[in-house]
Amino acid sequence: MAMTVEAALQLEVFSRVPWKVYAGNDALHRSIRWVHPTEVPDIAKFLRGGEMLLTAGLGIGTTPDRQRRYVAEIADAEAAVLVIELSGRAFTTMPQALVEAARERGLPVVGLDGELPFVEVSAQVHESIVDQRVLDLSAYERLNATFMQLLLAGRDPVSFTDALASEVGYPVALEDATRQVLAYSGGSASGDELLTQWEHHSRIDHDAAGSESSNGHDVHNCTRRAVVLRGERWGWLHVLHGGAAMVGTAGYALDRATDGIAIALLGARESGAKSAQRQNALVSRLLLGDISGDDFVARALRIGRDLRDRALVAVFVVKEEPAGSTSDEAMEDLCRALHVPAVVADLGEHTLMIMGLSRTSSEKRVVERLSTLDVRAGISRPVSASQLVTAVEQARNAASVAAARPDKAVHRFDDLGVLRLLASLAGGPELTRYIEDELGSLLKHDAKATNPLLPTLRTYLACDGNKSQTAQQLFVQRRTLYYRLDRITALLGRSLDDPDTRQALIFAVRGHDLLQRRNG
Repeated sequence: MAMTVEAALQLEVFSRVPWKVYAGNDALHRSIRWVHPTEVPDIAKFLRGGEMLLTAGLGIGTTPDRQRRYVAEIADAEAAVLVIELSGRAFTTMPQALVEAARERGLPVVGLDGELPFVEVSAQVHESIVDQRVLDLSAYERLNATFMQLLLAGRDPVSFTDALASEVGYPVALEDATRQVLAYSGGSASGDELLTQWEHHSRIDHDAAGSESSNGHDVHNCTRRAVVLRGERWGWLHVLHGGAAMVGTAGYALDRATDGIAIALLGARESGAKSAQRQNALVSRLLLGDISGDDFVARALRIGRDLRDRALVAVFVVKEEPAGSTSDEAMEDLCRALHVPAVVADLGEHTLMIMGLSRTSSEKRVVERLSTLDVRAGISRPVSASQLVTAVEQARNAASVAAARPDKAVHRFDDLGVLRLLASLAGGPELTRYIEDELGSLLKHDAKATNPLLPTLRTYLACDGNKSQTAQQLFVQRRTLYYRLDRITALLGRSLDDPDTRQALIFAVRGHDLLQRRNG
């Protein structure tokens, strides 16, 4: 942190006499590079900018015109501050013309009501400048080591945003070229609020600040840097400081974090894998009960998935071989197309999405888009964060029903009807016992038969006992169908013409198909 005029005036040496700021109160944040005692009228030509000028006033001049010219010359030379002794050597009061000229030029002018040894002023200010420089160098060294360690450890961008937020003390957001937030660290109430209007902040506020340069334009509440890969802008790193000054090494930390993220992102495939790993880990903790639904939403925000204040739905997609449209990458693309935030995880046989619905992205629209992908999937009811675990189980049950059906379709939990009961029983022994009681003899026959009978029974039940329609569906003669039905009746010991028997067998066949698909 540079030595400022305000900081210098707080040093011990300036406490020895009363002093007053006559002009330039708004410029006391100026940095002091050097202290220069002088009584030379043309001192301006020897200045390089950033000097604290100490004078008894002998070189300033006694006429208003000369005093104004003196102020104009040192202001043009970018002096940091003019400190004048009002001890009687030249002035006992501050010249009004000098004060007016300093106010016009925004030059800080300080009057000392008494004498000070300028050599001690120089010594204390210079010592503080050197001490601060040493601290800055140590801070730069520490920051370089911090971000270098993250690089050597192969950490992902979220680690860099975490480190930067910890360093600067403000929220940090990383967005890609599409203005999608990929990481958010060090959250605060104001930062969280800004994240809900991110499109406006990124596209309107920043772009309205002026034509973009390599680093772009900052706005009053945010400082950003461009993340550049192979000469092209990949995205932006934002520090959401809310209008407060980024002092000290904050700017340097932002630059180093931006460079570190760019290097970490050079392996784009690895970066994608890291992001998927974080999402998988987050979902795993939810499924294991390590975190609640509310914790899940809070943690999702850190990886750029803003699920706050939205109705949430869980979607289980049954994976096919090859994965294709059922892969987690395809589901990420689907969420982007729907413009909804989502956490997407690979659960082996399923891809799980936890999506945050908006007013324009209803549950019905999600079902419609999923249906166009020709997949088997289950979708939960819209729920609040506190009910998220229940929603995941609902989606899992709906997906298990979808997996057991021959046709590809998206099943809503609310549309399952009695199949919800079968899906919930599939995890325990009750359904297995029921199936064995109802179909055991038939399944034993099929286990050693060349022509199994269960497909015939399944089709007959689906046709609600209509034999003509069943024969057409199976592409067999009616005589063949009658023979098969007689064999099924004999094996089960029950009449298939009885509606109650058919109803019981429908549940058993559907339960059997459900278990076969789940255990497959």
